Amino acid sequence: MTGYQREHGDGAGLDAGLEGFAACFDNRYARLPAHFFTRVAPTPRKGTRLLDVSPGCLALLGLDADRPGAEALTALLGGERLWPGMDPIAQKYTGHQFGIYNPSLGDGRGLLLGEWLAPDGARFDLHLKGAGVTPYSRFADGQAVLRSSLREYLASEAMAALGVPTSRALAVAVNQERVRRERWEPGATLLRVAPSHVRFGHFEWLAFGGDQPGLRKLIDYVIDGHWPHLREYESPTAAMFDEVVAATAEMIAAWQAYGFVHGVMNTDNMSILGLTFDYGPFAFQDAFDPAFNPNHTDQEGRYSYAEQPSVGLWNLSRLASALLGPIGEELGGEERARDALAGALERYGERLNLRYGERMRARLGLELEQPGDPRLLGDFLALLQAGRCDYQLCFRALADWHGDEPGERLRAALGDGAASRDWLSRYRDRLAMETRAESARIAAMDAVNPLYVLRTHLAQRAIEAIETSADTAELVRLRACLSAPFTPQPGAEAYASAPPAGAPVCLSCSS
Repeated sequence: MTGYQREHGDGAGLDAGLEGFAACFDNRYARLPAHFFTRVAPTPRKGTRLLDVSPGCLALLGLDADRPGAEALTALLGGERLWPGMDPIAQKYTGHQFGIYNPSLGDGRGLLLGEWLAPDGARFDLHLKGAGVTPYSRFADGQAVLRSSLREYLASEAMAALGVPTSRALAVAVNQERVRRERWEPGATLLRVAPSHVRFGHFEWLAFGGDQPGLRKLIDYVIDGHWPHLREYESPTAAMFDEVVAATAEMIAAWQAYGFVHGVMNTDNMSILGLTFDYGPFAFQDAFDPAFNPNHTDQEGRYSYAEQPSVGLWNLSRLASALLGPIGEELGGEERARDALAGALERYGERLNLRYGERMRARLGLELEQPGDPRLLGDFLALLQAGRCDYQLCFRALADWHGDEPGERLRAALGDGAASRDWLSRYRDRLAMETRAESARIAAMDAVNPLYVLRTHLAQRAIEAIETSADTAELVRLRACLSAPFTPQPGAEAYASAPPAGAPVCLSCSS
């Protein structure tokens, strides 16, 4: 029995807490043309055990621990019992993988269970990963493993708490299946939550397949569901694309600010809403390195930290190609459509740089923008790179000033070389230009510079505790730290430390 089950009980039965749920589902995607998806029932998994449930995601959906209850969640994650109102489907899409178009993609191990209507009017797709074989599995087994499921669950919590646009995860479970990846591993399932699971690859599939009526239906679905006010524009589709550009720029700016590397930025992993999506071999920077890429299969570094902004633009360009025809119809010609798309793409870099600059000034404790700030930031990052300093700890330590002098924690983080002393002197002079009280600046910095991030070795420790002894205590402790990343928690010092020597940094796509 897990801690969640001990606290909340197993429920009076599978239907406990599910009363009225049928009215809470709308399932608009399942009403799109039949070739957009295939109806597939989840495959039951042997011995499913609920590991953890996200309190934050429960609140997002307007639920609590007793509704739906542990037994209903376990039955759903085990593929044994759907909730009333669910209509599971596997979506069809395509996409560019490492720059090469792949027409044979789709939900190969996950099912869109339904669209949940929260009490506040918000809509969320519920998506079960590890649900079983679908027509789009391409000889795969339709399974998910504990390693990847737990990492995505924790990453969803971490990114949401950092203020990075992201999909969420309501719950994670392990089962008694044995799944072959790099080794034999425990099977698992994850209940993912997002306002939409539409990807760039959905549009590519319809456009490159010549299905213009289907493409129009998908565009209408997205606009009506997320940006209905765009109907007022001469070209609602061009306006939609501009919104996607802005959301993608915002997302990648946040990734760069917090040293996050996605690892597999294929167009089928790009959310139309600019949400961090399809967590695989991701990692946060430890020792800062612009060339860092945790995906050991990406030998050329296509998806490294430094390349993420340009890859975002490349992916948006692929989406622009898919939308050229519909925009041309709305604007009365392809030339005007190309101009509209080019204009949106040109705004991408400006938007990304603006949002990145705002986030990084806040991390440096700078409220007022000054002309020399970009150079000050660039030199700080160069200092971190040259000294292989820990990205996360150094930003947190920047608030450690005593009067006009850096404290011991900051000196230890940056080292005591000539370059660090020079930069600290310039930083002191820059802080003197600020008008906030020092206490207000420090409080603001501590509210954006996390103590706790999801370092690879911390996730691995939680995974191994469950694999070796079925112990979920490490998972729950880590999730609690990541859900409140800026606030010191008693006894959690180990979660706010640099990784030990030899800690893992590279991962496979199955991670």
